[in-house]
Amino acid sequence: MAISDRHAATLALAYALSAAERGLPVLPLSATKLPAVPSPHRRDPRPARCRGECGLPGHGVHDATTDPAAVRALFAAAPWATGYGIACGRPPHHLIGVDVDVTPPLDSPPGASPHLTAELRHLALTHLFTIPPTVTVLTPSGGRHLWLTGPPDVVVPNSASRLAPGIDIRGAGGYLVGPGSVSTRGAYRLAPGAANLAPAPCPRALLTLLAPPTPPTRPHRAGPPHGEGLIHFVRTAHEGQRNTRLFWAACRAYENGLGDTLTEALTSAAIHTGLPEHEARATILSAARLTSRSPAPSANAEGGPPIRRPAL
Repeated sequence: MAISDRHAATLALAYALSAAERGLPVLPLSATKLPAVPSPHRRDPRPARCRGECGLPGHGVHDATTDPAAVRALFAAAPWATGYGIACGRPPHHLIGVDVDVTPPLDSPPGASPHLTAELRHLALTHLFTIPPTVTVLTPSGGRHLWLTGPPDVVVPNSASRLAPGIDIRGAGGYLVGPGSVSTRGAYRLAPGAANLAPAPCPRALLTLLAPPTPPTRPHRAGPPHGEGLIHFVRTAHEGQRNTRLFWAACRAYENGLGDTLTEALTSAAIHTGLPEHEARATILSAARLTSRSPAPSANAEGGPPIRRPAL
């Protein structure tokens, strides 16, 4: 290891310990910005899904910790580490990282916040929010990382350019490269004036854009929520298979506790195909008797080949 690399590794550990003291979970990073501790499962024949349950280091962001002794142990396991990552979405800060990969436009109005790019300014104006003064880290590529905090009951996922072109989000399961880290492209450093700032709360309107939408709830429908497939199965029967389909559908209905509920609907479906009502009711009654004694056969009730089963 070159002297400069050894110096970068020493500084990375010092910065990581300082961040851990402030409640930020950290892990060592290599110069490529990837987790530095190799996976203990890298030689396993099958991909491992372990997230640290094995008790060994080398599980990426799942290694992140605020325990000083554990931080030192992680860096000891990867003496080549020249940087450190800060896990997002973890208590107590529930950090959200806004990774802006584009530089501020030259025509920024006087007094404009220096970390607001054209894309971020457009979002703020459109959705009526402002980015408060917060920790800002300058990246070697000319971009910047904005540190925000989120509520503990909201899980913000990672995303790349979903919010806007050139803006990535680091949330639960992701990490930010900490200031003081050195990568192959250069050093990460705090923006002027950011040294004494704490991560600011994420504006509610921005949080709404970052959090996944709530799945829509299915409206409640009157009548039996199951069995439409069986009714359709009977209604689409052709001559020669009407009684067979009705018998099979009635058996499935009684086996699933829907026999009495679907009797009239199945009868109407059978009549729709041309089956006489008395014959339809007799077939349904036979299915009820059969299923009360033993499971209905999976094959055609008239001894033919099995028929395709509809969903209940």
